[in-house]
Amino acid sequence: MPATPKVLAFAGSLRRDSYNKKLVRIAAEAARNAGAEVMLIDLADFPLPVFNEDDETASGMPENARRLKELFLSHHGLLISAPEYNSSVTAALKNAIDWVSRKGPGPLQAWPFGEKCAALLSASPGQLGGLRGLVHLRAILGNLDVLVLPDQLAVPRAHEAFQADGSLKDPRQQERVAAIAGKLVGLLRKLLA
Repeated sequence: MPATPKVLAFAGSLRRDSYNKKLVRIAAEAARNAGAEVMLIDLADFPLPVFNEDDETASGMPENARRLKELFLSHHGLLISAPEYNSSVTAALKNAIDWVSRKGPGPLQAWPFGEKCAALLSASPGQLGGLRGLVHLRAILGNLDVLVLPDQLAVPRAHEAFQADGSLKDPRQQERVAAIAGKLVGLLRKLLA
């Protein structure tokens, strides 16, 4: 029997009431329903200094970077809901990617992005829903050897898009999130077979 796909899900935002944290929760639940083992994390639980190679040389990899890299290494897929800040990815998300990409001691020397698949989502108050940031994130992950699904969803007017229970008001958007999460799980199943 093939291995159960393991998916690491997170938002690229540190804000407590982030629209992208709401969106990735929906996607994580859909991935679970599609048969994946999903770990939903909050980048705010992994505070990191801004990456500086001089600091890394002097002090090594910070403990939170080690923890985060271990999670990347132990999962087959990534489910990321990324806000758009000034037409690009957030500093928190880019910084996390930068730290995770560094070589650590022992098993942490392994490359955490190779043979990974990712699905991307975004929610933003703007009219494009964070689409411009997803273009940059797709380029970054693709350059790191991550296979990024072509399907994605950008939810515009995010401040009006969610119900009180955290679901999306638009049932088509809710279905689209589930479909994207399901495609990620399906692809991972095929790759693990």
